[in-house]
Amino acid sequence: MLLDRDAAVVEVAVELARTTGATLLGLACDVTDEAQVAECFARIDEQFGRVDVLVNNAGTITISTFEELTLEAWNTVLTVNTTGAFICAKAALPLLRRSNGGRILNAASGQARQGFIYTPHYAASKFGVIGLTQSLAKELAKERITVNAYCPGIVGTDMWAYNDREWGRLLGDYAPGELMAEWVAAIPLGRAGTNDDVANLLLFLASPEASYITGQSINIDGGMFMS
Repeated sequence: MLLDRDAAVVEVAVELARTTGATLLGLACDVTDEAQVAECFARIDEQFGRVDVLVNNAGTITISTFEELTLEAWNTVLTVNTTGAFICAKAALPLLRRSNGGRILNAASGQARQGFIYTPHYAASKFGVIGLTQSLAKELAKERITVNAYCPGIVGTDMWAYNDREWGRLLGDYAPGELMAEWVAAIPLGRAGTNDDVANLLLFLASPEASYITGQSINIDGGMFMS
């Protein structure tokens, strides 16, 4: 099952998954809309009857000076990144209980370890994700539902292309790609992360081998944040 706000992204992902023989239900959904999320999980219940793993991966960011940061931008980032995870976890919980030991995996960030310049709202949202993760892990442990967060560093995605441009504009006269290259050079492992790096961690946390791991926030950043 795949939820994404962009119906075109959903369609592409569904077709790709079908080439592997997987059965996939793709639904376009705004994770900040409780009614939409409830309807999506009703569809999931109808088709699959349970949820084994919930990955809360929806996220957004804006970059600006604190003085220029608007309440609208603050609310949007907190609502998507933190409230969206709450809404989806709450809707999924009855179906996770049917899996006899489900998993919730929440997208946090390196900025959940250390706030960063020009993104206080993003950092606050990701610190909030870790708080949500730990609280749910304690509450749901008796039902053998584990809850963990993952904290990516620099990963080569479209979001990082935006970050490179906007941070580069505010931090100095950087040409496209120069700022990210500078930051990547400071990573102990000497490279940016990939989607596969993150996916491999999620596959492990979703597996039976990770049944004794809960309430954790795991860095996947090549050594950027060692905490």
